[in-house]
Amino acid sequence: MAVVAVAAILVALILAMNRDGDTGANGELDPSGEGAPTEVDGPAQPDFSEAERRDESDLLAIGPVDAPVVLVVFSDYQCPFCAKWSEETMPLMMEHVEAGDLRIEWRDVNVFGPASERAARASYAAAEQGAFWEYHDELFAGGDTRSEGDLSEDALIALADEMGLDIDQFAVDLASEQTAQQIADNQQLGLDLGAHSTPAFILGGQPIVGAQPSQVFVDAFDDALSAAG
Repeated sequence: MAVVAVAAILVALILAMNRDGDTGANGELDPSGEGAPTEVDGPAQPDFSEAERRDESDLLAIGPVDAPVVLVVFSDYQCPFCAKWSEETMPLMMEHVEAGDLRIEWRDVNVFGPASERAARASYAAAEQGAFWEYHDELFAGGDTRSEGDLSEDALIALADEMGLDIDQFAVDLASEQTAQQIADNQQLGLDLGAHSTPAFILGGQPIVGAQPSQVFVDAFDDALSAAG
C-alpha cells in the first residue's frame, strides 16, 4: 500500500509538471526553464528515500554508501533529455561525489523499448568489468543519444571492444540471466514509483521530474545536504 501511495504521488507530480511546467512527453522544459515547479503547494512532500539502496555491491552506483545525500536517477539510453542531463548536470553532481557528500544510484527504466533495454544490459555488462560510468558516457557522448541501429547487440559489443574491455566476457554478461534480472528489477523500481517518463530523479528523498536546469539540482543538493547535517 505504501508503494502504491508513493507511486500515486509521483504520478501526480509528473502530470502537474506536464500541465503547469510546459513539459514535453519526456519531461522537456520550455527553453527558459521557467514555469516548472519541483515542489507541490501545501503539506511537505513525502520522503522517497526508500528508493535508495545504499548497497556496497551495487555496480551502477558511485559515491560513499554512507554519503549524507543520495541521488537516484531514472533514465533511458534513447532519451535525449537524459543525455542532455548527463552532459550538463551530472558533472556538477560528480563534484559532490568526489567530495564524499553524494552517492549516485543509476536505474534504467527503458521506456523507449528493446533498444533501451539492450543498452541498459550492455552498461551492466561493462559494470561487471568496472567500466559502467565510462560505458555510460560513451552511450551519451556529447550529450546525444545513439541511433537505434547503434544500440544493436553487435554495435554494443563493438563499443566494448573499442574501450578495451574483454569482449568475450562482455558478450556473456550481456546475455546472462543475472544481468537481465538486475535490469528488470531496476526498471520495476522506477515504475513502482511512478517514473513512467524520463528523466526522473529522487534527490535527498525528494522527487525532481523532467529536464530541469542544472541550478535546480545544485539548489536541491544544497538543501538536502543542509537537512542531513
